[in-house]
Amino acid sequence: QVQLVESGGGLVQAGGSLRLSCAASGRTFSIYIMGWFRQAPGKEREFVGAISRGGASTYYADSVKGRFTISRDNAKNTVYLQMNNLKPEDTAVYYCAARELGVITTTSKYDYWGQGTQVTVSS
Repeated sequence: QVQLVESGGGLVQAGGSLRLSCAASGRTFSIYIMGWFRQAPGKEREFVGAISRGGASTYYADSVKGRFTISRDNAKNTVYLQMNNLKPEDTAVYYCAARELGVITTTSKYDYWGQGTQVTVSS
């Protein structure tokens, strides 16, 4: 089992940047595919991006491609989401998630979830 804690959210103006972190504790971090999801008020949770166990492969939703970057530091048991050129429509609670088996998926089929961190982008 793994516990996930997100941090780094906040209020930022459109065009600004934020970096979210997700710290993991518990089992060996490197065995997990890590994903980022977000949920805006009144909307369903949506996939943002994911990174493979070793960090060599990443996959992004079209809505964030070219603006967001996922990375991980397995020595620090942490995955990051660098968000640049933020837009008001990026406002949401952002969640990190861990998936033990299989490959990167854009679905919500992840085994463990953090509590989320709020990102608000003002226009």
